[in-house]
Amino acid sequence: MNIESINNKYFTIMSLEQTISKEIMAAMKAKDAVRLAALRNIKKYVIEAKTASAGIDELADADVVKIISKLAKQGADSAAIYTQQNRADLAEEEMAQVRVMQEFLPRPLTAEELAEAVKTIIADLGATSMKDMGRVMGEASKRLAGKADGKDISAKVRELLA
Repeated sequence: MNIESINNKYFTIMSLEQTISKEIMAAMKAKDAVRLAALRNIKKYVIEAKTASAGIDELADADVVKIISKLAKQGADSAAIYTQQNRADLAEEEMAQVRVMQEFLPRPLTAEELAEAVKTIIADLGATSMKDMGRVMGEASKRLAGKADGKDISAKVRELLA
């Protein structure tokens, strides 16, 4: 009997969606308004994604990570706009929610890790030139979802294929 079978037998492994639901309850009990707002926003988009795809009871963790990543990026962009408009109060509120969302995202890749991951993808696909950019980007976007920004991935793919 290996460790994974022991863990599965004795522990219930929660999906990311279940974890977020549990965290919503904890935030309500703690009366943490910022955390509660961020988690409810995530939950709203998860429910919308499940509703859009008929017959899905629970989203895969990778899909939930994509949703959270997108929301965190939008929040950071909004905070930047608020800062430009001298609305530090609104910017801080957005960034507080972004920090909550980032707790549920995988650790971002360093520049070196991103380069290595893209090199591996290029090798796996047998890509040799810029003609293969679309295939490489499609695969890289899937494999690196939530771990690296799309612009950074695109820049690294261009650099390595050029």
